Amino acid sequence: MSSNTFGKLFRFTTFGESHGPAIGCVVDGVPPRLSLNEADIQVWLDKRKPGTSKYTTQRREPDAVRILSGVFEGMTTGASIGLLIENVDARSKDYADIAEKFRPGHADYAYWKKYGIRDYRGGGRASARETAMRVAAGAIARKILAARFGAQVTVRGALVQIGPHAIDRARWDWSEVDRNPFFCPDAKAAETWAAYLDEVRKAGSSCGAVIEVTAEGLPAGLGEPIYGKLDAEIAAALMGINAAKGVEIGAGFAAAALSGEENADEMRMGNDGQVQFLSNRAGGILGGISTGQPVVARLAIKPTSSILSPRRTVDIHGHDTEIVTKGRHDPCVGIRGVPVAEAMVAAVLADQAMRHAAQCGP
Repeated sequence: MSSNTFGKLFRFTTFGESHGPAIGCVVDGVPPRLSLNEADIQVWLDKRKPGTSKYTTQRREPDAVRILSGVFEGMTTGASIGLLIENVDARSKDYADIAEKFRPGHADYAYWKKYGIRDYRGGGRASARETAMRVAAGAIARKILAARFGAQVTVRGALVQIGPHAIDRARWDWSEVDRNPFFCPDAKAAETWAAYLDEVRKAGSSCGAVIEVTAEGLPAGLGEPIYGKLDAEIAAALMGINAAKGVEIGAGFAAAALSGEENADEMRMGNDGQVQFLSNRAGGILGGISTGQPVVARLAIKPTSSILSPRRTVDIHGHDTEIVTKGRHDPCVGIRGVPVAEAMVAAVLADQAMRHAAQCGP
């Protein structure tokens, strides 16, 4: 299987399946002499790991990461960094009934048609289990960003919609994100979501979500037109996340309804002698290059395909049949998608920062 590697200068290659013995990744291009230990990575993995609340899958995986190479005496050496997470709570028998059936909405059928074989145990490589390694690589990307631009650089995400229920942006409070199981910046919306997801879980169904990621403290100038635009690479990175069905930057699709006057982010000189923008409908990116404003991206996540409700499908023998997917699944995969989206944005930014330095200097 090809295309398991992400990035150009900051690169990582992931491996492993949902129900295999382990998952892992190799991270290349990391500058030497960066402080790095397993705890630096684990703090981000703990945000994504399963079983943290009743609103996520009850698969019990500690997601304890091991650094196998590329770090000596707490510092990166410039060599490739090998990372490994063992799978300890896989239940492959839960998938025996669907070994020859295709889950509607899942990658089962597409994988089978492409490769002539598929790992039905949790979806194999198509499982969101693989994204744990993206979070691990993203933790290293954050280290690179901090070394390049200082601690003022932040990459943080929030869930802004579950099913039909969106937050009230007037109540946005970043501190709320860590106080509820949904990464929700609106405390009142989190209460609504809890009741809604209880109904979804009890019905054996699932729902979609919208994730928003904001990167702040970045300098102007990151991005490579024409074919390495910052927004294009962020969009590609986010669309590569399992269950992603749409990405927008800044005003996104809403910009189509704006006038030229409304959409233009007007500028003035600030008291500090720096250009200041009066709005940010561009999402911090113009012409594929960062402007110094917050970079803002949103990601639409579809409902989880593995549900208890009977669905019409076919099997590998070409017979019409029905399918019910048992096992442990997220009723809303978008919840644990928040740290994954953060990690992918961080990885793009780290890669672009290194490429900028290579061409234009630090």
